[in-house]
Amino acid sequence: MKTALPVPTSSSITAEDEAALIDLYKRGTPSNTLRAWESDLAYIAAWKAAVFGKALLWPEEDRVALRFVLDHSIDLTNAPGSAQDAAVELITRGLRRSLSCPAPSTLDRRISSWRAFHRMKNLASPFDAPLLKQACAKARKAAARLPAPKSPRPVTRAILEQLLATCDDSLRGQRDRAILMLGFGSGGRRRSEITALYREDIDTADYRSKDLIWLRLQETKTTSKGNAPRVPLKGRAARAVLRWIDAAQITAGPLFRPISQSDRALPRKLAPDAIRVILRHRLRAAGLPEDYVTPHGLRAGFLTQAALDGAPLAAAMKLSLHRSALQAQRYYADVEITENPATDLLGE
Repeated sequence: MKTALPVPTSSSITAEDEAALIDLYKRGTPSNTLRAWESDLAYIAAWKAAVFGKALLWPEEDRVALRFVLDHSIDLTNAPGSAQDAAVELITRGLRRSLSCPAPSTLDRRISSWRAFHRMKNLASPFDAPLLKQACAKARKAAARLPAPKSPRPVTRAILEQLLATCDDSLRGQRDRAILMLGFGSGGRRRSEITALYREDIDTADYRSKDLIWLRLQETKTTSKGNAPRVPLKGRAARAVLRWIDAAQITAGPLFRPISQSDRALPRKLAPDAIRVILRHRLRAAGLPEDYVTPHGLRAGFLTQAALDGAPLAAAMKLSLHRSALQAQRYYADVEITENPATDLLGE
């Protein structure tokens, strides 16, 4: 059951203004963030009920916030007590995976969400207190670990070709081919960026003269809707997208859509997790394990292949839309030193 997000409140606003403010939050917040908020709120509410037997307060008490940080900064596997009991209950309810210490990024995200809920209600957050700030910083260092890759391996060109070989000329095959080629060829798009595309975001003005189309990305992690970037998609990838558009007869609305059992494109956008499902299907068809790569592998694969092909990092970042050169550089650093084009400067 979904937990409703906190209602923005203030003694100085009317019920009409309150409703308008709620609508503004929904329209002005990315869908991924809204889903994360709902998930975090459900977790936090369930945790407090399990530990304190009470519902959340607004504003929340400092002692509750501190206990949350302490309980989520240790491994509870061999730590019997109320914290472990609460964690077991959350695992049973499907809100927590294990008794292991959560990753610092997970704790940071849930605290960030909790603070956002207080801001919605125009209230001070307990996490702004000096003691809580210090506790959070110490918890982050205590639980520090090597960052786990978002995908077991990057989807480089060779792997991508294996997946594309499984796509036939059915409507489903053409859709999946277009998704994979667009996701890789336009700079390593995130799955949320792929599913958010509409036919109106595809500009074909340069297709005949330059064999490319332009994609307008309405939803990204690094840009706002008012500053939607445009990225090019060239050659066979552009042709695959246009073939899909023609085959599915898409004149407006969502670009990528579910396919019915009768091989017909349905008039709605793909679900948020559809790219993962499609990728797993193509991995099985290619004779690879379902967990061989994840959707993020398309993004990692673009940058890795760019490094293998000797493309400058700055050029790759213009397509991937990474804001941090340090973050993008990690993919270049992961390329085996013997595969680095700089080792062949003198030729054979």
